[in-house]
Formats: sequence, C-alpha cells, structure tokens
Amino acid sequence: MTQHKRHIEIMDTTLRDGEQTSGVSFSASEKLTIAQLLLTEVKVDRIEIASARVSEGEFQAVKKITAWAKANGFIDRIEVLTFVDGKTSIEWMLDAGARVMNLLTKGSMNHLTHQLKKTPEQHFKEVGEVIALAQKNNIDCNVYLEDWSNGMRNSKEYVFQYLDFLATQPIKRILLPDTLGILIPSEVKEYISEIVKRYPNIHFDFHAHNDYDLSIANVLEAVNAGVKGLHLTVNGMGERAGNAPLASTIAVLNDYVKDVKTSVVEKSLYSVSKLVETFSGFRISVNKPVVGENVFTQTAGIHADGDKKNNLYFNELMPERFGRQRKYALGKMSGKANIENNLLALGIHLSDEDLKKVTQRIIELGDRKETVTQSDLPYIISDVLDSNNIEEKVQIKNYVLTHSKNLRPSVTLSISIDGELFEEHAQGDGQYDAFVNALKKVYKHKKTELPVLTDYAVRIPPGGKSDALCETIITWLHNGKEFKTRGLDSDQTVAAIKATEKMLNMI
Repeated sequence: MTQHKRHIEIMDTTLRDGEQTSGVSFSASEKLTIAQLLLTEVKVDRIEIASARVSEGEFQAVKKITAWAKANGFIDRIEVLTFVDGKTSIEWMLDAGARVMNLLTKGSMNHLTHQLKKTPEQHFKEVGEVIALAQKNNIDCNVYLEDWSNGMRNSKEYVFQYLDFLATQPIKRILLPDTLGILIPSEVKEYISEIVKRYPNIHFDFHAHNDYDLSIANVLEAVNAGVKGLHLTVNGMGERAGNAPLASTIAVLNDYVKDVKTSVVEKSLYSVSKLVETFSGFRISVNKPVVGENVFTQTAGIHADGDKKNNLYFNELMPERFGRQRKYALGKMSGKANIENNLLALGIHLSDEDLKKVTQRIIELGDRKETVTQSDLPYIISDVLDSNNIEEKVQIKNYVLTHSKNLRPSVTLSISIDGELFEEHAQGDGQYDAFVNALKKVYKHKKTELPVLTDYAVRIPPGGKSDALCETIITWLHNGKEFKTRGLDSDQTVAAIKATEKMLNMI
C-alpha cells in the first residue's frame, strides 16, 4: 500500500521579506518576472509579494502581478503583508487588486507592551475588527504572530490566550515567525508540537530566520512537529542573515522527511536562483548548498577516481536533480582521474604517458595559483606535447573597433576558419556586441549556430590599477552544456575577443 504523504505548502516570500535584504530593491517588471517563474515553473503554492502602503512603486508592482495572476488563475496564491490599521491596508489591497492578506500582529507580550503599549484585550479587539472588515470585502486573511518565538520563550500564556482568540476568527492560516532567528531545533520541535496538539484543525505556517545558521534545521523540526506550511526565500535572502533558503529546504524535505511532499519542481530551483541573483545583485557564495557554483565540483583527485570506480563520493544530492552537472576541478590537487573526466567531456583521448605530462603541467599551474578550466585543456595539451594534432582551426586575423559620439559602435572583422578567410562589418550596442554581430554574419555563411552567451565577467588582480591586465570570463551554453573561456589583455574588449576565439576553436 502506498503511504499517504502530507502536503507541505511552500510560501515564497522573496519579493517581500527577501527584498528587505540590505541594498536590494526589485523593479516592478523584475517582481513580475520572478513571481511568474515561482508560480509557473518552480510551482510554489503561494507567494508573498509586498508590504501594503510602502511606496507608489510597490503599489504599481503589486498591480502588475495581480493583473497577471487574475488572468492566469493564480490570484488566490498572491499574498500581501498588511497591518492592524483599520481600513487603510485593506483599501490599499483593494486598489491593488490583491485578495489575500497576511496581517502582522503581535506574538509576544514584550512587543505588545513596549511597541503598541496596549493590553491583550485591546489588541485582540482591533485585530478582530480588521479581520471582519477583510471578510466583508472578500479578502482572505492569514495572521502573523510577530516575535512569536520570544513569545513562546517568555510569555507563553499570552501566546495561547491569543491563539484561543484567533481560533474563533474566520482566518485561513496562522503564521509563526522566528522573527529574530533565536530558536534552536529542540525549541522549535517543543513549541510547535505543543501548539499543533492543542489546535489540531488550524493550519500553521513556520517562518524561519537564519541568524544562528539554524534555519534549515529549524524548518526540519517544524515539519516533523506538524506544521502545514513553510515560508522560504530564493537564495536565503532576507533581513540580517536572511531567511530559510528555498533550494536547501526542498532538498532536505525530499531526502529526509519521507512522509511529506511539496509541489516544488527541483529542476527549476537553479534557474530561479540565478535569475534572483542577477536582479538583486546579491551574489550567492560559491559553496552555497544546491545552487552555489562549486557544490557539484570535485577537486581532490582521489574523489574523481572514486567516482569513476563506483560513484564512491556521490550522495543523494545529484546535480541532475537540479538541472546541473558534476564538474571536476583542475589545479594542484588534480589527479589523472580529474583530467580524464574533463578530457572525456571534450572528446580528447591521450596515452598514459601524455596524460602524466599534462597532469604535471596542470599541477604546476595550480601551485602558482593560476586558474585552469576545461576550456584551457586543448591549449595546455598543445603546449605540453608540442603537437600539431590540436590546432587553432579558427583564427581572428584582424579587426577594427570604432566608438564615436552619437554613432553606434561598429566592428570590421577578418577571420580564418579552416583556412577560408571571411570579412564582415556590423554594428552593436557596444564594441563587443558589434564584434559578436559580425561573427554571427560569418557563421551564418557557414550555417553554424554559435553558443549562447549566458554570463560575462571582467576582473583585475587584487590591488590592480586601471592600466593593469584584465581578465574577461565568458560563460557559454552549447548543446545543453555550459562552459567558460577566458581572455587576458590590458583592454577589456580585446580580452573578450580572445575568450571568444577560444570558444570558436572549442566548438
């Protein structure tokens, strides 16, 4: 008999709580794009997109999202943070087209006494009035208990007095935030177990913060204790140390809690992570679980060797689950297995003797702290073996770059492909864009489609000056695989052209 799995609702609050990350502000169009991706591809159950009354820009963003959501059947899954302010927040929601409010109320005596300076009875009365007004205007209501975690630690009697009151109200969910990220897993388990046992028919959500780096552990305990929903953000964005991250939480639930399920599509987690990273400018660390650049990269040669023999260094977090690929780093800790895995991906085969020579050269480069990538391998092989077997079939012979005031940048390009010479001219939004446009014209003659440029980065050595060498790193997507090429020059555009020439020889 198939075990019945309990569905855990996932509410993503990247566009509300996540936007409270210091220095982050999404435009209305960016918010709409993220909202669409979260609901249609990642398939979270709900999204919290804004706080009421914040700004005109926030209002316009909410209007855009609710208009799209209404047209596509998602309007009941769009939520807005509101306040105990009589009819003000509700009127704002009605004007913005939103139909679900998450009412921010006080979950601890400390907040109630010192911030609102009111008695529990006064607060409950005002909350009840807002809920009644929401119901009158056909708005669904969920209720946040702000500072609930401190409330359970220091004023539990108040929390249960409040929950007894909310149990009589026409609300859909009660939202339990660890507002200051203070709880440890054992407390989460204790507090939520007690609440769920006392109110078995109420839907409770848990909202974790990561101040002590315990958000994932706390989320796990909350689910085991019986919550029905979780609040998460893409890349763990949020105030201070952020919120519980979406990707890591889904991986943990899928692998370690066998009696629950979510609607989230794992393969979409990496793409939404990269989109939010781009829009926010909030760079995620390379070792961030699931979505970090390096988390599916084996560095040690012994690990690569073990993977070849029986997947000895694999765990349940297989990169293919998340639309990613395993990589083998090249550097001073590389062994023959690392090199062989990378050569295999390029379709290159070497004898054992030649492989040893190439391995030694890569180790030497790593000792000098030079970065070696898969795309560098053909050049290293050619250099080490002094062989004509690996040749530059594509050579950029000449180019003229022009940049003039009030005129579009242009490029005239001369390029040799398999000994055949081509010359083209093109304009673009910048010199490199013009160069690529000229290149596309050449390859149109060859009936060859160029890889898609997915990322473009420029860096100079730490402490470098404007006239120092700069490195341009370009990420390409070709036949479903990503790879990087690098170019080095004192001129950024020329460095990019060198990186592009490497790419042309690779394909």
